[in-house]
Amino acid sequence: MPLFPLLLAVHITLAVSLFLPSLLLPFALRAREAGTSEHGPLVRILLAFQRRGSGPVAAGLAVTGLGLVLLLGADLLAQPWLLAALGLYVANLGLAAAVQRPALRRLFGMRGPLAESERTRWAERARRQRYVSYLMAGLVGAIGFLMTTKPKLW
Repeated sequence: MPLFPLLLAVHITLAVSLFLPSLLLPFALRAREAGTSEHGPLVRILLAFQRRGSGPVAAGLAVTGLGLVLLLGADLLAQPWLLAALGLYVANLGLAAAVQRPALRRLFGMRGPLAESERTRWAERARRQRYVSYLMAGLVGAIGFLMTTKPKLW
Protein backbone atom coordinates (compact mmCIF):
# COMPACT_ATOMS: atom_id res chain seq x y z
CA MET A 1 0.00 0.00 0.00
CA PRO A 2 1.40 3.42 -0.94
CA LEU A 3 2.31 5.66 1.97
CA PHE A 4 0.98 8.91 0.51
CA PRO A 5 -2.80 8.24 0.75
CA LEU A 6 -2.50 6.98 4.32
CA LEU A 7 -0.33 9.90 5.40
CA LEU A 8 -2.68 12.37 3.71
CA ALA A 9 -5.76 10.85 5.38
CA VAL A 10 -4.12 10.95 8.81
CA HIS A 11 -2.95 14.53 8.22
CA ILE A 12 -6.41 15.74 7.20
CA THR A 13 -8.03 13.94 10.14
CA LEU A 14 -5.60 15.52 12.60
CA ALA A 15 -5.97 18.96 10.99
CA VAL A 16 -9.75 18.92 11.31
CA SER A 17 -9.78 17.36 14.78
CA LEU A 18 -7.49 20.08 16.14
CA PHE A 19 -10.19 22.73 15.97
CA LEU A 20 -13.32 20.56 15.77
CA PRO A 21 -14.21 20.98 19.47
CA SER A 22 -14.11 24.76 19.11
CA LEU A 23 -16.34 24.44 16.08
CA LEU A 24 -18.94 22.11 17.64
CA LEU A 25 -19.11 23.11 21.30
CA PRO A 26 -21.02 26.39 20.78
CA PHE A 27 -23.95 24.40 19.45
CA ALA A 28 -23.98 22.30 22.61
CA LEU A 29 -24.72 25.49 24.52
CA ARG A 30 -28.31 25.34 23.29
CA ALA A 31 -29.08 22.70 25.93
CA ARG A 32 -28.00 25.15 28.61
CA GLU A 33 -30.19 27.85 27.05
CA ALA A 34 -33.10 25.41 27.26
CA GLY A 35 -32.52 25.12 30.99
CA THR A 36 -30.42 21.96 31.17
CA SER A 37 -27.28 22.47 33.24
CA GLU A 38 -25.82 18.97 32.79
CA HIS A 39 -23.45 18.32 29.93
CA GLY A 40 -23.95 15.21 27.85
CA PRO A 41 -21.22 12.66 27.15
CA LEU A 42 -20.30 14.17 23.76
CA VAL A 43 -19.81 17.59 25.33
CA ARG A 44 -17.64 16.12 28.08
CA ILE A 45 -15.54 14.27 25.48
CA LEU A 46 -15.09 17.43 23.38
CA LEU A 47 -14.16 19.48 26.46
CA ALA A 48 -11.66 16.84 27.62
CA PHE A 49 -10.16 16.62 24.14
CA GLN A 50 -9.83 20.38 24.01
CA ARG A 51 -8.08 20.38 27.39
CA ARG A 52 -5.72 17.43 26.98
CA GLY A 53 -5.69 16.34 23.34
CA SER A 54 -4.69 19.46 21.46
CA GLY A 55 -0.95 19.15 22.11
CA PRO A 56 -0.55 15.55 20.91
CA VAL A 57 -2.78 16.21 17.89
CA ALA A 58 -0.75 19.31 16.97
CA ALA A 59 2.46 17.29 17.25
CA GLY A 60 1.01 14.55 15.04
CA LEU A 61 -0.13 17.18 12.56
CA ALA A 62 3.39 18.62 12.38
CA VAL A 63 4.92 15.16 11.88
CA THR A 64 2.48 14.17 9.13
CA GLY A 65 2.87 17.57 7.45
CA LEU A 66 6.63 17.15 7.43
CA GLY A 67 6.17 13.64 6.05
CA LEU A 68 4.00 14.96 3.23
CA VAL A 69 6.56 17.62 2.37
CA LEU A 70 9.32 15.00 2.34
CA LEU A 71 7.25 12.72 0.09
CA LEU A 72 6.11 15.41 -2.33
CA GLY A 73 9.15 17.68 -2.29
CA ALA A 74 9.85 21.06 -0.75
CA ASP A 75 8.78 22.91 -3.92
CA LEU A 76 5.21 22.15 -2.82
CA LEU A 77 5.63 24.87 -0.19
CA ALA A 78 5.91 27.48 -2.96
CA GLN A 79 2.42 26.77 -4.31
CA PRO A 80 0.21 29.86 -3.81
CA TRP A 81 -2.96 27.84 -3.13
CA LEU A 82 -1.18 25.94 -0.35
CA LEU A 83 0.18 29.12 1.20
CA ALA A 84 -3.30 30.68 1.12
CA ALA A 85 -4.83 27.52 2.65
CA LEU A 86 -2.17 27.44 5.36
CA GLY A 87 -2.83 31.11 6.12
CA LEU A 88 -6.55 30.42 6.48
CA TYR A 89 -5.80 27.41 8.68
CA VAL A 90 -3.57 29.51 10.95
CA ALA A 91 -6.32 32.16 11.13
CA ASN A 92 -8.84 29.44 12.02
CA LEU A 93 -6.58 28.07 14.75
CA GLY A 94 -6.03 31.61 16.02
CA LEU A 95 -9.79 32.13 16.24
CA ALA A 96 -10.15 28.82 18.07
CA ALA A 97 -7.34 29.49 20.53
CA ALA A 98 -7.73 33.20 21.19
CA VAL A 99 -11.48 33.74 20.88
CA GLN A 100 -13.50 30.55 20.97
CA ARG A 101 -11.75 28.45 23.64
CA PRO A 102 -11.56 31.11 26.38
CA ALA A 103 -15.17 32.17 25.81
CA LEU A 104 -16.40 28.57 25.78
CA ARG A 105 -14.47 27.82 28.95
CA ARG A 106 -16.29 30.70 30.67
CA LEU A 107 -19.69 29.70 29.30
CA PHE A 108 -19.38 26.01 30.13
CA GLY A 109 -17.86 26.80 33.52
CA MET A 110 -20.98 28.58 34.78
CA ARG A 111 -22.87 26.17 37.03
CA GLY A 112 -26.23 26.27 38.70
CA PRO A 113 -29.31 28.32 37.84
CA LEU A 114 -28.69 31.76 36.42
CA ALA A 115 -30.59 34.90 37.35
CA GLU A 116 -32.79 36.35 34.60
CA SER A 117 -30.34 39.16 33.77
CA GLU A 118 -27.44 36.69 33.71
CA ARG A 119 -29.42 34.27 31.54
CA THR A 120 -30.06 36.96 28.91
CA ARG A 121 -26.42 38.03 28.86
CA TRP A 122 -25.31 34.37 28.79
CA ALA A 123 -27.62 33.59 25.84
CA GLU A 124 -26.20 36.57 23.91
CA ARG A 125 -22.64 35.36 24.52
CA ALA A 126 -23.58 31.83 23.47
CA ARG A 127 -25.13 33.17 20.26
CA ARG A 128 -21.96 35.16 19.57
CA GLN A 129 -19.88 31.98 19.93
CA ARG A 130 -22.11 30.21 17.41
CA TYR A 131 -21.45 33.05 14.94
CA VAL A 132 -17.71 32.52 15.46
CA SER A 133 -18.32 28.82 14.68
CA TYR A 134 -20.08 29.76 11.45
CA LEU A 135 -17.06 31.88 10.49
CA MET A 136 -14.72 28.99 11.34
CA ALA A 137 -16.83 26.61 9.24
CA GLY A 138 -16.62 29.07 6.34
CA LEU A 139 -12.85 29.12 6.65
CA VAL A 140 -12.81 25.30 6.61
CA GLY A 141 -14.87 25.39 3.42
CA ALA A 142 -12.46 27.87 1.84
CA ILE A 143 -9.51 25.65 2.81
CA GLY A 144 -11.26 22.63 1.32
CA PHE A 145 -11.94 24.58 -1.87
CA LEU A 146 -8.29 25.63 -2.18
CA MET A 147 -7.01 22.11 -1.48
CA THR A 148 -9.30 20.43 -3.99
CA THR A 149 -9.20 22.93 -6.86
CA LYS A 150 -5.59 24.17 -6.46
CA PRO A 151 -6.33 27.46 -8.25
CA LYS A 152 -3.61 29.63 -9.71
CA LEU A 153 -3.75 32.61 -7.36
CA TRP A 154 -0.70 34.61 -8.48
